[in-house]
Amino acid sequence: MSYRLNPRVCATDTDTGMVLLDKRSGRYFELNAAGRLVLRILLDGRGPRQAAQALVAGTSVPAADADRDVVAFLDTLRSRGLVIQP
Repeated sequence: MSYRLNPRVCATDTDTGMVLLDKRSGRYFELNAAGRLVLRILLDGRGPRQAAQALVAGTSVPAADADRDVVAFLDTLRSRGLVIQP
C-alpha cells in the first residue's frame, strides 16, 4: 500500500506533532505526536498494520486499539482529501 499527501496539502512538523494545511480550503489540521508517527509511516510506503505496530511500540496503546485507531485515522485523512492512494 502506498499513500501520499494530496498535492494541495503542505505538512510541517511541530514540537508536539504536525500541522497539515489544505491550500485549497485554507484549513489547518493539527496532529499530535502519535498522528505524526502514523502519517510518516504511511507516507514512507508502509501500511496501516506497520503503523499500528509502531504506535504500540512507542506508546501505551493496546494492539487491538492501535489497529482500529490507525484505520479510523486513515479514513479521516482520506475523507478530508488530505491523503491519497496513487
